[in-house]
Amino acid sequence: MSQSPVILLPDDSPRLPVEAAAIVRAYQLASKADATVRAYRSDVQVFQAWCARFGFRSLPASPEAVAGFLAHEADAGRSASTIGRRLAAIRYGHKLAKAADPTDDEDVRATMKGIRRRVGVAPTQKAAATVDILQMLLARTPDTLTGKRDRALLALGFAGAFRRSELVALDVEDLRDDPEGLRVTVRRSKVDQEGAGFVKAIPTGRYIQPVRLVREWLDAAGIVEGPVFRPVSRSGRVRKTETVSGLTPRLTDRSVANILQSYCTAAGLDASTFGAHSLRAGYITTAAERGADLARIMDQSGHRNADTVLGYIRRANAFKGHSGSGFL
Repeated sequence: MSQSPVILLPDDSPRLPVEAAAIVRAYQLASKADATVRAYRSDVQVFQAWCARFGFRSLPASPEAVAGFLAHEADAGRSASTIGRRLAAIRYGHKLAKAADPTDDEDVRATMKGIRRRVGVAPTQKAAATVDILQMLLARTPDTLTGKRDRALLALGFAGAFRRSELVALDVEDLRDDPEGLRVTVRRSKVDQEGAGFVKAIPTGRYIQPVRLVREWLDAAGIVEGPVFRPVSRSGRVRKTETVSGLTPRLTDRSVANILQSYCTAAGLDASTFGAHSLRAGYITTAAERGADLARIMDQSGHRNADTVLGYIRRANAFKGHSGSGFL
């Protein structure tokens, strides 16, 4: 059972029997994505350490303590998005503990508003790995088992405009052959926390040929079931079932960024400007540059908010039909 990402209940709080409490907590944690739970756990630990250092209670926390913590984080150079997430973690912890919410206080809200105004909320955009860049990266992959895996990962991640969490969660059972390519079922996503699932169509393709690269990897690795993307040892062997957990290992979210950045470096690009999101951004940007329909782009990316995709399209087409092109 995963550890709780929130502060423990006060000592004088009534408690369920241990087994019942563990079951309830498991369902409570399931209401949040795994990545959110991990982030909240880390954020709460930071808050607890700050409270211990300055003599505040972390649960129930006072509005003064929360406001002071937020200001401290801003002065330490944290981004507004990180501070906002830490505020949400404190709120969630108090909610689960049935304690009064200190974040619902005018002083706390004013502090957070001031931080957003002073620090700014514009996210740092990672560079988009457009189709031209992707071809450069694929050309740097070695003809080894690791190279075949990386080619398949990069090509499929791009072709499906996958979020990294969706990509590493794929199992062989989620891939279904189609006369025109592959139909890939995404079992759970950031926008589908209930697990209803949806399908992405991956065309066979003429240039990137993502379907061929995925099949080459699976055949070479001898993978017929379970996780599609798995660690490969330095000796060139695919890692099988873990001895302790009994589970077949799969690549992590972070692995996607590491693999992408390693090939960016090999291609002479500034790897620090690229991240796991670059494949997804690259597909959307390339599709926008080629004049693809907004609705069709959203079908592939799984976006529910058109404004997000329109942002990519505006950046991709910033110089097309420019208002000053006729006189500048």
